[in-house]
Amino acid sequence: MNSTILRTVDVFKTYGKGEAATMALRGITLDIPRGSFTCVVGPSGHGKSTLMHLLGGLDRPSSGTIFLDDTDIGALSGSELARLRGRKIGFVFQFFNLLQGLTAIENVETAMMLAGTSERDQTKRALELLGALGLGDKTDSRPSELSGGQQQRVAIARALANDPDILMMDEPTGNLDSTAEAEVMTILHSLHAQGKTIVIVSHNNDIATASERIIRVKDGMIDSPVG
Repeated sequence: MNSTILRTVDVFKTYGKGEAATMALRGITLDIPRGSFTCVVGPSGHGKSTLMHLLGGLDRPSSGTIFLDDTDIGALSGSELARLRGRKIGFVFQFFNLLQGLTAIENVETAMMLAGTSERDQTKRALELLGALGLGDKTDSRPSELSGGQQQRVAIARALANDPDILMMDEPTGNLDSTAEAEVMTILHSLHAQGKTIVIVSHNNDIATASERIIRVKDGMIDSPVG
């Protein structure tokens, strides 16, 4: 099995055209080792979230190549890329992105519906994940009835629903207080210890220093050697 799970080669990303064009990424080449815990850090507006979106196949580069395992994701059709994302990557965002009209268990089940999992197995898996994340008594609660930390744990459960190889997280503790942030980071380190590859985008230096590898992005480029 390839020891590198994600690889980019000379990736550029430009938004807009002509005089209105903005170059968000300028020739990014990097490797993400399988099973690593990587934090992408840098000032706001310098390309780190754009990089995560490209790594996760949520957007396509203007030029350059991105490999997930040995698959050139730029060569895939939209439907092929969506299926690959569903199998390989779980996403967690700063604002949770939970469906407000659904309960915690229903929010987790939605990820499995798209993968064609049976209703019985959806419920079983969702209950297992929510229980493991300390939300066994909150399965029927809607997001408005949960704290920020609890909502983020539901989002993590949803991201894990299809047992992806990679967890990608964009400022996952940005809306949390210090106690909830510590709880989420404990969960992430536990998942990493179980073999998950974790990629976090954050401006938080405490999160960066707690990670295994740091990629610093500035002005759309790698600012320093990966450590």
